[in-house]
Amino acid sequence: MSIKTPLMPRDRMILLIVRLLLWLPAVVLLLAAITDNLSVNPIQAAVQRTGLTAIILLGLSLASTPVKIFTGWPILIPLRKIFGLHSFYYAAAHMLLFVVLDYGMDINRLMADAAGKPFIIVGVAAFLILFLLAVSSNRPAMVWLGRNWKRLHRLVYLAAPLAGLHFAWALKGNLATLSGNILWPVVYLFIVFILLIVRIPVVRRYISAMRSE
Repeated sequence: MSIKTPLMPRDRMILLIVRLLLWLPAVVLLLAAITDNLSVNPIQAAVQRTGLTAIILLGLSLASTPVKIFTGWPILIPLRKIFGLHSFYYAAAHMLLFVVLDYGMDINRLMADAAGKPFIIVGVAAFLILFLLAVSSNRPAMVWLGRNWKRLHRLVYLAAPLAGLHFAWALKGNLATLSGNILWPVVYLFIVFILLIVRIPVVRRYISAMRSE
């Protein structure tokens, strides 16, 4: 998630533009909150928007390597890190809004509710993984962790499905019976499944061979 490759000036400009665009959902959310245009339930809207943005960016980060396998575009390597870090930023905002506004910092009540609301447990698990990946996405961490750095960052393959499960349960959907509001969580989990399949070494080699023909 942080191997540097030489980039053209045009690519550096693209990365700058992407970074700026990734803050757009936060700006829109803030403006909506300031002007009282979120929804009839502004707290729920803010929590849901930040969570959805985090999940989308996590999916884009996970998609960067498979797309690079198909296209060979080097810019996707730094984009993967950018998407991943911003996914964590929005996940942190999602968590903060949920704990502070929804629960009023009442950790005891939150922990009591978590027993009957598994979406909280899997959401926290996904967030903790993203936190570990974010704080270790730098050169000193890579040097310090050595070979363990790659092992640690493979946890993204766990964070993505956990986020999808959190998404489904938060919408009160039942993936086992395919009932409730599960359309978008199922779409997300299906995409994650395909992206993980593409990362299997034999599949990667096959795609690379097809692209080079």
